Amino acid sequence: MEQVIFVMWRESVEALLVVGILYSWLSLTPGAESGRRWLWGGVAAGLSLAALLGLGIYSAQELLTNWQDQFQTIMVLVAAALIVQMVLWMRVHGRTLKRELEQGLSLKLKQRNWWGVAVLAALAIAREGSEAVVFLYGTLAATPTNDLPLMGLAAGGGLLAAFATFWLLQLGGKVLTWPRFFRFTEVLLLLLAASLVTTGVEKMQAMEWLPPLMDGLWNTSWLLPDMGRLGGLVAGITGYRAQPSLMTVLVYVGYWVLMAILLRRSRAGTRMPSAPSPRHA
Repeated sequence: MEQVIFVMWRESVEALLVVGILYSWLSLTPGAESGRRWLWGGVAAGLSLAALLGLGIYSAQELLTNWQDQFQTIMVLVAAALIVQMVLWMRVHGRTLKRELEQGLSLKLKQRNWWGVAVLAALAIAREGSEAVVFLYGTLAATPTNDLPLMGLAAGGGLLAAFATFWLLQLGGKVLTWPRFFRFTEVLLLLLAASLVTTGVEKMQAMEWLPPLMDGLWNTSWLLPDMGRLGGLVAGITGYRAQPSLMTVLVYVGYWVLMAILLRRSRAGTRMPSAPSPRHA
């Protein structure tokens, strides 16, 4: 349930960020007020696209009745890959997102092309919505049917928390700022991706796609059982296992090594090249 709340919260805040930037610019720029109805049209289109993706995933699962385990495994790993991609993308574009959006809007204003605003909003909402759909499917794939109504309430709670968070961020306070928000959620997202990778590896071992190499490499059930209330929360967010196989541990460690490399590269990519020093004659 905690994963559902977090995913809905994080994805909704990002979507609200883009819509908020577009709405503020259209409201404050002379001559751009008429573009607001195109903005809301784009938001509706984006939500529709995300809903269609959800329907498509559900239909695919129903069609692949004999391949549900394989389908769920693939979706879990796709969700983990999308989380990593989102973290890396925000690292590169997060600081310049507002400026890039406003520059594009200025061009649309000159051209009086409000279709571009609608498309921009639709793509932003569809991107965040589709990511949420894939993430939630990967998280809920093994959830019992009886727990699905509770998960729906959790998703609604995450959405309400997103609106509250966005409101606090708009205040520009010292406690909760956009840089701090992204740093904090970046860590949680990478942990969540690690949890999904662990789930995917365990599913592949159950289907004999991967060998366990050694079962029960250690046993910390006496300290923190992963099926308990606290342990289940830690396991769901971080991928912790009380009795992991050697294969699970190797993949988990490999995941974090890969993340360290990718994050270092993304950090290097965001650095501005220093200006060349003037040569003296």
